[in-house]
Amino acid sequence: MKRSLIVLTLVLFGGLSAIALWQYGYWGIIAPHFQNFGAAQVFADLVIALVLAMVWMWQDAKAIGRNPWPWIVVTLAMGSFGPLLYLLTRQSVANVEAPVS
Repeated sequence: MKRSLIVLTLVLFGGLSAIALWQYGYWGIIAPHFQNFGAAQVFADLVIALVLAMVWMWQDAKAIGRNPWPWIVVTLAMGSFGPLLYLLTRQSVANVEAPVS
């Protein structure tokens, strides 16, 4: 994935998140998802997608010799910022040296 697309996504999503946090606070962003089943479904979908992303990050980080914990913690605390930052800082497979046997 092109870095410029990841950076653009981070900037736009970061701006949207900053405005939402400023206007509603952390709990104000989460609370509406518990008001009805439709909103709860969207929240559950986000949780499922982020768990899948964390599983992928864990496996990918281990395969290329990275510590997955910082990205898992960021994902748990800040949602999609974790996977986006992981992708932004990830080296391509061609740049990662193969382990010496």
